[in-house]
Amino acid sequence: MSQYWTDLVHQLDPYTPGEQPQDQQYVKLNTNENPYPPSPKVIEAINAYDKARLKLYPDPESTALRRALAERFDVTAENVFLGNGSDEVLAHSFQAFFKRQQPLLFPDISYSFYPVYCGLYQIDFQTIPLDSDFNITIDDYPKENGGIIFPNPNAPTSKLLPLMAIEQLCRQHSHSVIIVDEAYIDFGGDSAIPLTRQYPNLLVIQTFSKSRSLAGLRLGYAIGHADLIEGLNRIKNSFNSYPIDAIAQTAALASLADDDYFRQHCQAIIDTRDNMTAQLSELGFSVLPSAANFVFAQHQSESAEHLYRALKQRGVLVRYFNKPRIDNYLRITVGTGEECEHLLDALKSLLA
Repeated sequence: MSQYWTDLVHQLDPYTPGEQPQDQQYVKLNTNENPYPPSPKVIEAINAYDKARLKLYPDPESTALRRALAERFDVTAENVFLGNGSDEVLAHSFQAFFKRQQPLLFPDISYSFYPVYCGLYQIDFQTIPLDSDFNITIDDYPKENGGIIFPNPNAPTSKLLPLMAIEQLCRQHSHSVIIVDEAYIDFGGDSAIPLTRQYPNLLVIQTFSKSRSLAGLRLGYAIGHADLIEGLNRIKNSFNSYPIDAIAQTAALASLADDDYFRQHCQAIIDTRDNMTAQLSELGFSVLPSAANFVFAQHQSESAEHLYRALKQRGVLVRYFNKPRIDNYLRITVGTGEECEHLLDALKSLLA
């Protein structure tokens, strides 16, 4: 620890991302990346971009991209905010909406960046336990709170909260900002974005990283009432007024223009997920019902930690969480059919 750090830095417990080992080639099923490349139209657009324009600052408002997203979701551009990945959008949201007298609420098993942001921005929070089947129970959320946030589908459990429950939350907590983090919504759920037209306290955050195969570009967005978006813009413009680079804006526009490719590959992942779930069940795993591009599974007799380490030795990476309630589960990203067969073959060998 450095003598030059502030007290806040000493107190931080930073987020730990999934492994990105460089020692060998792995079948990489641990960070929920899309196994398919981005649309060919994205590659064409990047190649055709006038590189000489890189000497210029990008459009600070990302006007064309905001309009394209607004058109896609039947909102106005004033309802759209963009950031460098959904994590940056989340970070700005924590600053804009959640430092209040009452604690922020989120599930006890959820995206582990939420408590990190609370530590960074010194926000009081309270975790609400999922039920015994890992479901979010909205009646457990107390009326007095400083905001509510959760992923839908939840991560790492992969389970989906229906829109009816989200709408009930918005009604019951009309004086709080409700954020629904929809990084995985395109793999089996209905987005809450239409509800933002009815509930001014609802903000929905999505990303280009997962379903659009653009994790390397770092691009996320939020959709909500214009007042919420203005709050985010006030934070952004006090931090970095040119957040989205020109090539990222170009690539994202091309991705949105190729809806057939987007839907085809989302469906391919859903089909592979369902097949992998069935085969894991045959190998003695119990697998939670997934609406994401990953599954959450535990074996009837082998420990998750043992399986994680043994798979890694065989060149297959999955995610293991050494945390209460979920330390006997593996989170397994849905790869290509070939990658999933490689995983299943390794498990068959281990469990034989």
